[in-house]
Amino acid sequence: MRQAVVGLLAHVDAGKTTFAEAMLAAAGAIRSPGRVDSGSSHLDTDAMERDRGITIFSSSASLDWAGTHLMLVDAPGHVDFSAEAERTLAALDYAILVVGANDGVQGHTETLWDLLERHAIPTFVFVNKCDLENPGREELLAELSSRLSPGCVDAAALIAGDPAAAEEAAASDEAALDEYLESGALATDTLRRIVAARGVFPCFFGAALRDDGVRELLDGVSALLAERSWPAEFAARVYRVSRGARGERLAWVKVTGGSLQAKGQVAGVDRRGEPWAEKINEVRLYQGASFETVAEVPAGQICAVTGLSHVVPGSALGAEPEGVRPLLAPVLSYQVIPEPGADVSALVRALRELASEDPMLGVTWHEQLQEAHVQLMGEVQQDVIAELLRERYGFSVTFGPGGILYRETVTAPAEGVGHFEPLCHYAEARLLVEPLPRGTGVEFGTRCSTDELDLNWQRLILTNAMERDHLGVLIGAPLADVRITLLAGRAHPKHTEGGDFRQATCRAVRQALMDARERGECELLEPWYRFRLTVPAERVGRALTDLTRMAAVFEAPAASGDTARITGEVPASEVGEYALEVARYTGGRGRISLELAGYRPCHNADEAIAAAAYDPEADLPNTPDSVFCSHGAGHTVKWYDVPAHAHTTVDPARLRPYRPADAAFFSK
Repeated sequence: MRQAVVGLLAHVDAGKTTFAEAMLAAAGAIRSPGRVDSGSSHLDTDAMERDRGITIFSSSASLDWAGTHLMLVDAPGHVDFSAEAERTLAALDYAILVVGANDGVQGHTETLWDLLERHAIPTFVFVNKCDLENPGREELLAELSSRLSPGCVDAAALIAGDPAAAEEAAASDEAALDEYLESGALATDTLRRIVAARGVFPCFFGAALRDDGVRELLDGVSALLAERSWPAEFAARVYRVSRGARGERLAWVKVTGGSLQAKGQVAGVDRRGEPWAEKINEVRLYQGASFETVAEVPAGQICAVTGLSHVVPGSALGAEPEGVRPLLAPVLSYQVIPEPGADVSALVRALRELASEDPMLGVTWHEQLQEAHVQLMGEVQQDVIAELLRERYGFSVTFGPGGILYRETVTAPAEGVGHFEPLCHYAEARLLVEPLPRGTGVEFGTRCSTDELDLNWQRLILTNAMERDHLGVLIGAPLADVRITLLAGRAHPKHTEGGDFRQATCRAVRQALMDARERGECELLEPWYRFRLTVPAERVGRALTDLTRMAAVFEAPAASGDTARITGEVPASEVGEYALEVARYTGGRGRISLELAGYRPCHNADEAIAAAAYDPEADLPNTPDSVFCSHGAGHTVKWYDVPAHAHTTVDPARLRPYRPADAAFFSK
């Protein structure tokens, strides 16, 4: 039996969950379709999902149709949970993108389409709600072709062998075109191949609530799925981490090689680059909220397992290679405000546990302010986090106003040294901080000789460097896009303890950054959005004025009928509630779609730095100063005097630029 993991994705209110219920009911997997408005849908398994009528967490169910086994993964549709939707893509063989006929292609629809393209996932389109007022099938298909891809073709015509549809499909592939020119038609195997290669995107039309078009889609998907073989060596990828009904930790995985067995050992690498191995307790196959335990799951299928404490979404198991870096990420940071008298340390532990399920949560504890901050996509996600904290941990929290999540980097290499030598302690670390390309993150490595410092101390220094976010010295934002390299270090045979190198390492990074700041080589970065702005042609002037005021970089408007589309990039700090403003000045006919384009130099850095009023020397938990011992007592040496007092020197050869041959010494 052919099989595939098929994801269901859509803009909110496109009717995706209703469509999933109709598919399951048509295949006999459930007795009758549930309803979103009554809270009875089988795939919205969480109480918050049923209360709100939206999908927040991905869920799975299976069905059999026409000799094909389909494992459905229902991904969140609300933009606040688009990061969860993106993580789900790691499990998919195919996707079905649901578009509302009454709303057409929305901005978030285009974002999801771009993600599917980035992950190279073959995609079917189901145009839902065709029973409501809509422009008509031809007009809808034309919109799909212009807004998503020219490869969007009418599936009914394609499967029926309509010459025009076959010719349109054949144009996407040279071999298929030759076949069409010779025979005037395309074989089913050829259609399967070009669908799998994303040359063609079959589009189906119907109304899931009325069970219209659902069986035709199931017939089409089953007919057009291509066979796929999997490697014999075990491999799997974690695409979600959650909690079961009894509080047990669940890792949701797609098996991509060999088979996954209950009570078997699996291995991987944690976020610090350290290898781990653990035993799987249970292997579960879920059907909505219910599940059955099985002994083994073969490659090509999805399941949930218990017993894995090290994994996070995106973790690779066995022979699975490292995945692509997520595109969607929060750019707003919110303070988490507990009720008076709450145990703040317990709250931070709870938040970090939630962050192990959603790495994008980005929990930060500000020691000086005694405040916890989290990174979120928007207000709806705030409500979900607050509800999880209340239900699971008993905390009642509110959130402070959101602030832009800035980052800092360096524009030139900076050498720093940190020394920690109060009485009966000793450690010194000398580091090099170098700039990396945007979006690289932070890398770590060593060029220190083991003749100078034992390998176990070197590993400890790198572990200490990797286990925390290093803050910049402009506004105290997290450091990004740098490589931190150990150049030299020194330990004492009697007095050095592990914590001494933690102190020395952090002071070395800060001392390097302070030195870079003095030379004007620190840079403030801010998140930018990639945008698509569609407005009526007569409102283009207003749109261009707004974008210029927002410091956006954009292309010339592209006219299409009575509308115009403008694409470009804009600082996230300038966007605010502009989507509402667009709807207002266009009478509801305009829309803007946004996705994170990455971090760029801050467009108003001087203003942001002045507003932060950050004093890096007053940030005592992140001090750039060092502690030396003199006359039997430790004393503080200011950061600018530390190099003159340091006990280590460095061979200039170790300051050479990084080369690919060094790659084995670095880990992200």
